[in-house]
Amino acid sequence: MAAALAERSCLELSGAERGPRRRVRELALSPPGASAGPGAGRYADSAGGFCYQESAQLVSVTRNRFIHWITSGDTLELVEESLDINLLNNAVRLKIQNCSLLPGGVHVCETQNLVVLLIVTNQTVHRLVLPHPARMYRSELITEGQMQSVFTDIGKVNFRDPSNYHLIPSIPGLASNSTASAAWLSSDGEALFALPSASGGIFVLKLPPHDAHGVVSVVELKQSSVMQRLLTGWMPTAIRGDHGPSDLPVSLSVHCLEHDAFLFALCQDHKLRMWSYKDQMCLMVADLLEFVPVNKDMRLAAGTGHRLRLAYSQSLGLYLGVYMHAPKRGQFCVFQLVSTESNRYSLDHISSLFTSQETLVDFALTPAEIWALWYDDENQTLVKYINFEQNIAGQWNQVFVQSLPEEVTIRDGEDPRETYLESLFMPGQFTNAALLKALQIFSRGGERIMDLTWDELKKEVTLAVENELQGSVTEYEFSQEEFRQLQVEFWSKFYACCLQYQEALSRPLALHLNPYTNMACLLKKGFLSFLVPCSLVDHLYLLPDKHLLTEDDSTIFDDLEMSRDVVCLVQCLRLIGESISVEMALEMELACSCLQPPEKAAEQILEDLIANDIENVMEEIHSKLQEIRNPVHAIGVLIREMDYETELEVERAQPLNVRMNLSQLYGSGTAVNVVCRGVCKIATIRFLICRDLLILQQLLLRLSDAMILGGGQLFQSQQDLLHRTSPLLLSYYLIRWASQRLASDVPVDTLESNLQHLSVLELTDTSALTPHKLVSSPQTIVELFFQEVARKHIISHLFSQSGTALSDTRLNWPHLITAVTAELLPLLWPSNPGFLFPECLMGSCQYTQLQEYIRLLQPWCHVNVGSCRFLMGRCYLVMGEGHKALDCFCQAASEVGKEEFLDRLIRAEDGEMVSTPRLQYYDKVLRLLDIIGLPELVIQLATLAITEAADDWRSQATLRTCIFKHHLDLGHNSQAYEALTQNPDSGRQLDCLRQLVVVLCERSQLQDLVEFPYVNLHNEVVGIIESRARAVDLMTHNYYELLYAFHIYRHNYRKAGTVMFEYGMRLGREVRTLRGLQKQGNCYLAAINCLRLIRPEYAWIVQPASGAVYERPGASPKRSHDGECAAVPAARQIDILELKDLEKECMLARIRLTLAQHDPSTAAVAGSSSPEEIVALLVQAGLFDTAISLCQTFRLPLTPVFEGLAFKCINLQLGGEAAQTEAWDWLAANQLSSVITTKESSATDEAWRLLSSYLDRYKSQNHLYHHCVISKLLSHGVPLPNWLINSYKKVDAAELLRLYLNYALLEEAVDLVLEYVDALLGKGHEHFGIERPLSAVAPMVWLPYSAIDWLLQALGENTTNRHSAALYQKVQDKLEDYQQKVDMATRDLLFRRN
Repeated sequence: MAAALAERSCLELSGAERGPRRRVRELALSPPGASAGPGAGRYADSAGGFCYQESAQLVSVTRNRFIHWITSGDTLELVEESLDINLLNNAVRLKIQNCSLLPGGVHVCETQNLVVLLIVTNQTVHRLVLPHPARMYRSELITEGQMQSVFTDIGKVNFRDPSNYHLIPSIPGLASNSTASAAWLSSDGEALFALPSASGGIFVLKLPPHDAHGVVSVVELKQSSVMQRLLTGWMPTAIRGDHGPSDLPVSLSVHCLEHDAFLFALCQDHKLRMWSYKDQMCLMVADLLEFVPVNKDMRLAAGTGHRLRLAYSQSLGLYLGVYMHAPKRGQFCVFQLVSTESNRYSLDHISSLFTSQETLVDFALTPAEIWALWYDDENQTLVKYINFEQNIAGQWNQVFVQSLPEEVTIRDGEDPRETYLESLFMPGQFTNAALLKALQIFSRGGERIMDLTWDELKKEVTLAVENELQGSVTEYEFSQEEFRQLQVEFWSKFYACCLQYQEALSRPLALHLNPYTNMACLLKKGFLSFLVPCSLVDHLYLLPDKHLLTEDDSTIFDDLEMSRDVVCLVQCLRLIGESISVEMALEMELACSCLQPPEKAAEQILEDLIANDIENVMEEIHSKLQEIRNPVHAIGVLIREMDYETELEVERAQPLNVRMNLSQLYGSGTAVNVVCRGVCKIATIRFLICRDLLILQQLLLRLSDAMILGGGQLFQSQQDLLHRTSPLLLSYYLIRWASQRLASDVPVDTLESNLQHLSVLELTDTSALTPHKLVSSPQTIVELFFQEVARKHIISHLFSQSGTALSDTRLNWPHLITAVTAELLPLLWPSNPGFLFPECLMGSCQYTQLQEYIRLLQPWCHVNVGSCRFLMGRCYLVMGEGHKALDCFCQAASEVGKEEFLDRLIRAEDGEMVSTPRLQYYDKVLRLLDIIGLPELVIQLATLAITEAADDWRSQATLRTCIFKHHLDLGHNSQAYEALTQNPDSGRQLDCLRQLVVVLCERSQLQDLVEFPYVNLHNEVVGIIESRARAVDLMTHNYYELLYAFHIYRHNYRKAGTVMFEYGMRLGREVRTLRGLQKQGNCYLAAINCLRLIRPEYAWIVQPASGAVYERPGASPKRSHDGECAAVPAARQIDILELKDLEKECMLARIRLTLAQHDPSTAAVAGSSSPEEIVALLVQAGLFDTAISLCQTFRLPLTPVFEGLAFKCINLQLGGEAAQTEAWDWLAANQLSSVITTKESSATDEAWRLLSSYLDRYKSQNHLYHHCVISKLLSHGVPLPNWLINSYKKVDAAELLRLYLNYALLEEAVDLVLEYVDALLGKGHEHFGIERPLSAVAPMVWLPYSAIDWLLQALGENTTNRHSAALYQKVQDKLEDYQQKVDMATRDLLFRRN
């Protein structure tokens, strides 16, 4: 193909934003001295633009940035645009009160540090000085998505500063009938304004540099009358009289040199004058009528419609473009400025181009091309361009401008409101401003509606039309058809209003060309549009017939015959396209939407065309077809040109600095809009081409003439082409649909949830899944895809092919926009292996759009089938249709290993065990279903996956574990157990078993747990429950009871008893509460019961080791502080416990409980206390009966009991009323023998009585209990009660004497000795337990002489004390008496024996 990218024509693409309009800052300026005089008329609206010098350099802050503006009356609206980044504060509306801005009166100049705006009104000139973007943003690397505009600081400018504005002097005064102006900055920074003088010629107003003081000066450039006559010759009176001076400039342009400026003035006498500002002299006058073939009429008329433009190229020099206006015709002349010796200049005529358009609005000149904007006789916009050097035939290239939205037709069964809303808010149809203005009018001029989002605007429009409709209804009842008619009437009224404002806003005012990047724009009243090259196929299809016939065939294909065939083929398509009615076109649209075969729809449309062929179009098509030598080949070529099917390319990594420099290229909202509207436009045109081509192919199939079939081409070839065209049509339909489908706003929590799901799939690091940024205006899903994903791919790919250094790379808009579009289409192409677009929709949570996309794709596209099913499954999951999702995931499994997206999904991490691709896929899906929380689906999918893993026991183990886990989560205990038993991995089986035990315990589903058979797992279950029982808190978990039930269920009573005994032991040690003691008692009772169920010879258990560290299965070894494994403790002695031992423990537990119930404070220590300690606690609590019972059981001495009771008696005797009251509590807990008394007994009396009864009841060797009681009383200085003395005298008077002596009770000792001697001698002997007193016939008696000696010694040591002496004497006397009696008795005895 010789010229596949031949820029034969251009398409206009709107750059208007959807959503709220950009925030425009309003600034007002009232120049002192300016007045709204009667002569101050309003000029026509105008527009213009400015490009930064470095806008084409890839490494520049001003890359792809430009300023454009619109003037209307006294208002100037300035906007700075960037194709790379979204500029902040980039729109300003400046109102210069009492003045009117001159059309073309805004000039922008750029210096190294400043951007200077020079503004001309009918009364004033102004200079606005702003910092250059390169000074605002120091780095050349643009990485942010947003940046401050050059207008950010415009609010700080002092508009009333006299050095920056000046009134236009009344002398020479501004010419009233010319709006020409030029302005520039001198090399010294002065601002110069060239204006047409009222007296003819030009005057230049100079403002001093903005940062220096100086005066304003005015210089008039005017030839003397003699010089004027010499240079210009004779001038008709008609021109002088009616239109002012002959040399009045109608168009001014300036070309700046280093220290001078050439001022070019195209005057109404059809002459071009060139002035040197520095020398203030006219360097050249050229009569332009010399270049006009028929100029007689023009010489008599003033040239008020002439235009002048300059274009400068460093290599080619200065070009001048002149438009010579004449009624109903016009001519462009292009000249090159040529300098001769001695500072003389002349014009070298390059080209003359003739046009027949009526009204030229604007034209632009480059060193190679002229671009022109006209209105035709019907006031329709026409834009054309021509290369004046290469195009010898004078053939202008077409620009296919954007047409206004079409009228809406409502079919039967359609809701008028929905249909109109869909058309009003279809992306690319209406601008936000047009809808707002229509809404303002329809709302009857209520409050001004501003800054509505796209959705809010939709609601307001619906509300306004519905309110208007309801307000017009006068009847309460009418039929549905009448209501429908009313709806159509009011909605069509609103639609017409929108169309009217859209037309007004679409009115073009100027062309704007960037000479550095070759970007062409159309500046309209309401927005900006871009002109982009049109591809060859679209160019041929859109070109009007008269131009198509004049196309040079050699520029289409190298093969001339093929070129002619293709042109004829396109003419046939055009004939078909023009014949198709709205209904027929709709038939094809519905077929694509409803998934019907397009071939059938094409066949039906062909039949309708043949049936309704009034103008003999079919005959004309037949004749055209006969001109095609090889229709099959021609159709094949056309299909190939439109097919974007490609192979998957591997991306090449680029250096970091390259990636960073390119990171924002074409990343702004404006660029994204333009690129994606370009794709939409291409898809729309190509859809029509494919539709017409399908119909033509159906026609070819009908024709039986071999000649028409291209010399006997086979019928099969036709069928093949038909089946290639159909997917092509559907592909473009799908791309067009996606280009018009808006993306949904996604809540942050949905985005976060989606990101979590993607992280499970391990897709978050792919470039198609960058987080979706929230945008102020609604995006289509193609715009979303391009901005977030495709742009970086495309830019990276384009610049990886170029070997040029970034700093040397210059951006060329026509080439780049064509390349970007050509790269974006394959990424969107449904039948390509790449899957970035649907993946991006998934990553951005556009689930509804993704479902519709896959629905439209599914019947005919056989690429990425599995990937589409997978994404559909994701959509169903989000919509809550889990079972549908599962079906989709299962269907996708068959394509694993065949598709790029699914391959990325299953890629294994480093070190990960790799199983079969399908099992890896199932694993990912299972994880996804798991995190979403769909256990039933996990079980179903895992069960299916097991069939795939027949030979892979590791995967089987994983899947069985997964099934077990989710059955358990769902409460399917039996199924969980079954899955557990089928697990081939013993380690995992044990883990599952442990989890089963824990979970069922937590749920209290113990019956299931106990009753499962546990074939070959019995010991493991016991080990798990034991380890859990020993590891967790005893009061919150009942693992011991579970284990007891487990053993009881299996009739293993000894193990059950062992478990309960261990439980009781630990309760006593660890749970020091009343409840713990109660449970301990119950545990021991249960253990006793278990042993009683066994035959006596087997009724024993091994005592669990106290405080032992129980080894849990699988637990890591214990280590010391230095990390070494701790030494295993030596084996302990094994203790065997029989039934009687358990009964003793049970009794001890019961006593502990009794103690804790009586005194709760003892519960903390009672649990693990020994019997001796418990006795002490019981005595302390006053539970003497219980203490004695415990002592007897464990064969402990009762001494602590008697001592304790004695101490309590002492306390009662010495204590007050409170002690008496308290004593009744513990006295009541002990069984007292009831004694009938005649007087009321006190607590003290009862205590002594209890002590007495114990001494009587519990005998001891050597009367130990009496001894300890008396010792306790005497040690506290309490006098001994008589009953105690008497009872002890009976059993051991000698020990009583020794106790008296120990505690220095000498008087009591003396009395006791005297009484005791008397008893031995027969006086009161029964009180001392002496059966027979001293006599020769009685048994022998004795005296405790040692004790009496100690008494005498103690009394004798204190003889100074009379009382002691008297006592001493008494004892001595009594002993002497006793000695005598003993002597007599001894003699009698000896006598008797002898």
